Amino acid sequence: MTKSKKKPKKPLISPGVKLFLIILLIPVSITIYFFSFLAWQELKNIPLINEIVNNDHGDIQANFDIAIPEEYIPIYISAQEKYGVPWTLLAAHHRVETRFSTMNTLVSPVGAEGHMQFMPCTFVGWDHPSCSGLGKGEISDSEKKDPKVIKRFGGYGVDANGDGIADPFDIEDAIFSAANYLSKAGVSEGELKKAIYNYNHSEQYVEDILYYYHLYNDVSEELEQVALAKKEKELKVD
Repeated sequence: MTKSKKKPKKPLISPGVKLFLIILLIPVSITIYFFSFLAWQELKNIPLINEIVNNDHGDIQANFDIAIPEEYIPIYISAQEKYGVPWTLLAAHHRVETRFSTMNTLVSPVGAEGHMQFMPCTFVGWDHPSCSGLGKGEISDSEKKDPKVIKRFGGYGVDANGDGIADPFDIEDAIFSAANYLSKAGVSEGELKKAIYNYNHSEQYVEDILYYYHLYNDVSEELEQVALAKKEKELKVD
């Protein structure tokens, strides 16, 4: 007895229909993604959701002995853009010098001043006639903060915010001045250790700065995103 051959089953969807559906789904997928993105942006403004997001961000600095204040990060980044000094290196110096400006006094026993602990002669310039020794000098407050005087004597002080004053006790001026110094001390040539040592002639100091520099570098992108997003949000509110 001969066996009858089974007829091949026809596919439920023809190749032509499949191609049509794929082409049709592309714009649909894009539209869904677009509206999902918009919905997420709105959800982030809900206090509960916003709190959850911010708590996740807070974990970035969980291993730091002292958290980097987020309001300083945009200043570090701006100084990096102008002088080519990694913002994480500036943060490391700020941490070691004044614990992010949280010390009881911003004047050291030997006379270093401000958020980033400049000796007056380094800030104003060693060509000042009173400068010698450790660099405390006898420089008046008016001279110390005058960009024209600083330029004349070859100092590293910078008027970062354009108010006509270069002040080591102003956070922006101090950080930009540190970036200016570090850039000229070796960072611009790729010699970080040399620059750090010039900032403070101590091998232990170099080790401490490099420790925090590498620690901050490991999460630098995440910290940048959080800080800049926060700053953008504050600008919108204002």
